Amino acid sequence: MEQESDRGVHVLFFPLMAHGHMLPTLDMARLFTARGARATIITTPHNAPVFQNSLQIDAGSRIDLRTIEFPTQEVGLPEGLENLDMVTTQDIQLKFFRAISMLSRPLEALVEELAPDALVADIFFPFANDIAAGHGIPRLAFHGTSFFSMCAAESVQRHRPHEKVSSDDELFRLPGLPDEIMMTRSQLPDELKISVETDFTRLLKRSYQAAGRCFGMIVNSFHELEPSYVDHYRNALGKRAWHIGPVSLCNRNLQEKAQRGGKGASIDGHECLKWLDSRGPSSVVYVCFGTTSKFSDAQLREIATGLEASGQDFVWVVSRDRKEEKGNEGEGQDDWLPEGFGKRIQGRGLIIRGWAPQVLILDHRSVGGFVTHCGWNSVLEGISAGLPMVTWPIFAEQFYNEKLVTEVLRIGVGVGARRWARLVGDFVRKEAVERAVKEIMVGERAGEMRGRARSFGVMAKRAVEEGGSSYNDLGALIEELRTYGSG
Repeated sequence: MEQESDRGVHVLFFPLMAHGHMLPTLDMARLFTARGARATIITTPHNAPVFQNSLQIDAGSRIDLRTIEFPTQEVGLPEGLENLDMVTTQDIQLKFFRAISMLSRPLEALVEELAPDALVADIFFPFANDIAAGHGIPRLAFHGTSFFSMCAAESVQRHRPHEKVSSDDELFRLPGLPDEIMMTRSQLPDELKISVETDFTRLLKRSYQAAGRCFGMIVNSFHELEPSYVDHYRNALGKRAWHIGPVSLCNRNLQEKAQRGGKGASIDGHECLKWLDSRGPSSVVYVCFGTTSKFSDAQLREIATGLEASGQDFVWVVSRDRKEEKGNEGEGQDDWLPEGFGKRIQGRGLIIRGWAPQVLILDHRSVGGFVTHCGWNSVLEGISAGLPMVTWPIFAEQFYNEKLVTEVLRIGVGVGARRWARLVGDFVRKEAVERAVKEIMVGERAGEMRGRARSFGVMAKRAVEEGGSSYNDLGALIEELRTYGSG
């Protein structure tokens, strides 16, 4: 990789303590250092292994890691609860974000000590603006979502269309967007629908206001994927942003893909590949709902029955707390599985409990579709692999991302989730799961969706290659950081 005029730039990265934020940050740091910059990632002691495992693979890496203490005791959290993925109740979530707001001083101390040229801080750290300004460096925000969802959220915030309908299920249009996008009030985040402010809504408000005033936004996307929304965000909304994604494509070899995340995958990468190797091209559907989504036992049974009825081979990732009696393939007879399910799906279904090497699986030739919660990392990883998707949004900005996949890009079908939920997703029947899986794998539109998805996958890879749209945007950003303050 080239190391040109951007040689001395030192960038400090400070991601939110959640895997969906930490992993793309690690990828971003690798992209910056591949272009000659230096990077330091800040995290907390219990989150450090996520980065350490990957950095050990990168021999001669220009990425340093520094830790700061997480104030669990001060806010009444259990020792070691330093990651948003470990949050199980709303009360714990509020304490977690209270702890987040107390990280200003340790961050400032590190900025003082390391004297970086720029600070890339997660959107949930609004105090990063003042710290960066106090040290004469630019603060860039990282939101970890698409241009489309940021444009959609801005439309809702500015025009309040959800306040002009008479029920939660009445459709309204999002004003001012390049496409006609219809939504319902039940699909919007809770904080838009409550009249009383809470600690969490105040944090969100401060976060978005600070992001609007900072040097600009780094976006994990690429121009060819959502060109009208890149332009809308920059021109119509007047915001500065650089698209440098898909950042996950910096994981090029087998080991990088298998080790990404450092959580200790519950299945060996080679074991998983061996299972996939025995399947035909595009014959397997991959089912995963991210690291923070929670489902009831009843919902898991519906998913299991729907997958079985679809007739498709599948790899299904469930959370680690779903215990099994025996191995991975088919033998488990857990309470949350239908009776006899393990035996019936033996040879055509692989259940992974806990962390899975997702990029490795999605990129395999036998995988032909993806059932996803529409977290942006997962959506973009699915797009990069050229896969059509079943969309099952749960919370955050996932209902916006669903609209991008199903209506703008037209590479997916919705499972029928209708209600935004902070922790446990909307209940979906087995018939809907079966229908949606069949539609992306063998339905009338499956070939057309797969063709479109594959073309986006090709564009994604070109975007990060030398001369591609994201490669050029990253180069332009590093050059701006290098010359910041010299004019």
